[in-house]
Amino acid sequence: MSDTTHPSKDKLVSDLKVVVADAEELLKLTADQAGEKLHDVRGRIGERLAGAKERIAEAEAALLEKTKQAAHATDDYVHAHPWQSVGVAAGVAFLLGLLVSRR
Repeated sequence: MSDTTHPSKDKLVSDLKVVVADAEELLKLTADQAGEKLHDVRGRIGERLAGAKERIAEAEAALLEKTKQAAHATDDYVHAHPWQSVGVAAGVAFLLGLLVSRR
């Protein structure tokens, strides 16, 4: 189960969404500015933002799919080995109880 997702991937996707939203707001704020170079730059940024949005959506979908696969694999394992799963859960709970009681 090395394909499980990491919180850092979720954070990266959310951070990229914030950057895209900020860039879109910047484009809207500079829409009334004149100039050929500024118009070209806004066009390029708009194209790159569209591409970035598409890649973010793809990454988010892939992340969701991997999460679902990990959940299904865990569910299958627990159904195939119920007593081992209970034993592992009990062991983890015992260790956490020891750690909490020492504080």
